[in-house]
Amino acid sequence: MNKETLLAAVVALVVGLLGGYLVFSISGSKNPAPVGGMPGGGAPMVNYDERIAQALKVVAQDPKNLQAWVQLGNDYFDTNQPQKSIEAYGKALEIKPNDPNILTDQAIMYRAVGWFDKAIANLEASVKVDPKHVQSLFNLGIIYMEDLKQPAKAIQYWTRYLELDPASPNAQRVRMMLEQAKQVQPSSSAPGPMFR
Repeated sequence: MNKETLLAAVVALVVGLLGGYLVFSISGSKNPAPVGGMPGGGAPMVNYDERIAQALKVVAQDPKNLQAWVQLGNDYFDTNQPQKSIEAYGKALEIKPNDPNILTDQAIMYRAVGWFDKAIANLEASVKVDPKHVQSLFNLGIIYMEDLKQPAKAIQYWTRYLELDPASPNAQRVRMMLEQAKQVQPSSSAPGPMFR
């Protein structure tokens, strides 16, 4: 499994968990109805069509419902509909323009469609709002390393990530990626300033 596939799987899992919480919050139900299940008592299956339809109804009735827009963005994210996800996150950002999590999720979708400049702009905006937003730093490193082939920039962001979060389970992965970036970086170029 390559790094991008692993990253996508981890992000999808986190977004899915957050999405489930948001649907619960949107519906206001203390005991939401199950949406399906795997044979043998496994984890419940998510009916994205139903959740998307529900969120669309909510935003049609209440266009300022931040949670519904985020849920819609997350569900489109999870169902590999990046353009619709970008639009839904855009509506959420109209309501709450400086939310680092929404900026980061939209940035990941921008990356999915190849709009690296917009992805970077979102992630940098996220870091400006919250300089300790490690998920933005992580993703900036990914874009610079994997997509733009600029390991020096990736090194800057991943070094900052590790300064902020040296002991998390994800930190070991960042350390490995950082070492790989250092191996590809030309020895004649020194990394520029970290953050001003």
